[in-house]
Amino acid sequence: MKLKSKVLPIAIIAATGGLLFGFDTGVISGALPFLKQYWQLSDTSIEWITTTVLIGAVIGALGSGRLSDILGRKRMIIVNAIIFAIGAVGCAYANSVELLVAMRIAIGIAIGITSYVVPMYISEISPARVRGALVTLNQLMITIGILLSYITDYWLSNDNNPASWRGMFLVGFFPAAVLLAGMFFLPETPRWLISKGRWEEGEKILRTLEDEDLVEQTLQDLKADVQLSRSQKTSAAEVLKPWLRVPLIITIGIFFFQQFSGVNTIIYYSPIIFKMAGIVSNTASIIPAIIIGTVNVLACLFSVFMLDKMGRRKLYFAGIIGMIPSLALLGACFHFKEALGSNLPVFAVLSIVVYIISIAISLAPLGWLLISEVFPLNVRGVGMSIGSLAHWGFNAVIAFTFLKLVNSLGIDVTFYIYSFICLAGLVWGYYYIPETKGKSLEDIENFWRTGGSARKL
Repeated sequence: MKLKSKVLPIAIIAATGGLLFGFDTGVISGALPFLKQYWQLSDTSIEWITTTVLIGAVIGALGSGRLSDILGRKRMIIVNAIIFAIGAVGCAYANSVELLVAMRIAIGIAIGITSYVVPMYISEISPARVRGALVTLNQLMITIGILLSYITDYWLSNDNNPASWRGMFLVGFFPAAVLLAGMFFLPETPRWLISKGRWEEGEKILRTLEDEDLVEQTLQDLKADVQLSRSQKTSAAEVLKPWLRVPLIITIGIFFFQQFSGVNTIIYYSPIIFKMAGIVSNTASIIPAIIIGTVNVLACLFSVFMLDKMGRRKLYFAGIIGMIPSLALLGACFHFKEALGSNLPVFAVLSIVVYIISIAISLAPLGWLLISEVFPLNVRGVGMSIGSLAHWGFNAVIAFTFLKLVNSLGIDVTFYIYSFICLAGLVWGYYYIPETKGKSLEDIENFWRTGGSARKL
């Protein structure tokens, strides 16, 4: 069955928000060595500059869930594009650490909102049979954004110019402008419109996006869903009801194991990690990060094609089974660094590459995909903001503790700990990763209402 021509361009333009998410989280990696040199910063200050964007993301996730249900998905993305653009310029021209931190917090707020509202938007405009692939376009754009940040970091870095970081941040203005312009031409999601009683407008858009043989059934399911929601008192507290306990556990759990596998220590601190492995130059330390970023994009591209074929559960287990030994091997590389000598950077990069492939086909895309699928329409915004809050909260803990763990326990033990957490994630996933492939959002909601368990979906 052919995909309707409008769906893919809409998903790609909206997923530019994911590119900004990736760029603005990854750009700090190459900028940190220059910032440290420019302002003579301590490790604690470096951790704070890295973590402030995550604090902003927590604020954005915490304070905006209900707003996306009230204002709509499209308007929220437009507001975020404006914040991204202002934040990029503000970071580039910051004349103090304090102003840089303030601008990074503003960008973080936009990232926190974008991280859930973009996959939610794509999920609600996507036909059920290709929803996994289209929502995962957002994750693909995140990886492209990270890679783009590494490439521009390398391109703009100059060991003789400690102010090289300014141009790195400024590049983020351009994708923000693209997203802002593009969103004005995209429709609001039909599910949000219908939830607000705008039936004629919502149905018209749905017919241009959904498979023809599913339009009538989808409309009937939406009508029943809206009537049920209106017959009950709908509030943010609805998401805490017993029948939604499993979706909440899925949402918080998958982001716990995603983040506590240490993925963002590699995204944020890879040049510092490679300096620990023996690479001296600020510029040269970015090169392995570009290799890792490229692998990340290719592996995520694989998941785009496979999520709706293999399914969510199979990819989760395939990925986490690869993450456990690769993290243990990375720890072993640093444990036996004296024996490895000059080969340490090579073995470290290889271990990280295997780890990145494993997480990029599994937990990285599945986190945002599953939380866009498991909540009912009336609390989807709130539920996804809880997921975003969990993601950024756990992310901030990891970012703020990584160098502390390295300094107190050693970098080898730090990666051993991450490997052990992934082992626990293997057991958790057996019980709590559902198979949502090919199921409509309304069918998934009805399953939770019957009291079904995640493993049986």
